[in-house]
Amino acid sequence: TLVKSAVVQVEAAPFRQWYEAHYATPLGRKKGAKLSEAEEAVLNKKRSKKTQKKYDERKKTAKVEQGLEEQFITGKVYACISSRPGQCGRADGYILEGKE
Repeated sequence: TLVKSAVVQVEAAPFRQWYEAHYATPLGRKKGAKLSEAEEAVLNKKRSKKTQKKYDERKKTAKVEQGLEEQFITGKVYACISSRPGQCGRADGYILEGKE
């Protein structure tokens, strides 16, 4: 059963997709690994000058902690539930960054 402060393992794909779309930088990829054509298209899409400037500003703060980077490479992310899950099946929480 899910209770408050439980540590759960969550699939990393939706978080990776959001991060790559928001910051236009790859996340959780091995150093020499090639990106697929679809992933390459998302990261190197043709953008207007204003939009490109916005992405360049975001890239300055797009640092991810090493422990979290390792979790994204494995494809699973650990999260802690911060709410009290009830009948509706919704649970809020936050991602754990390392061995916490």
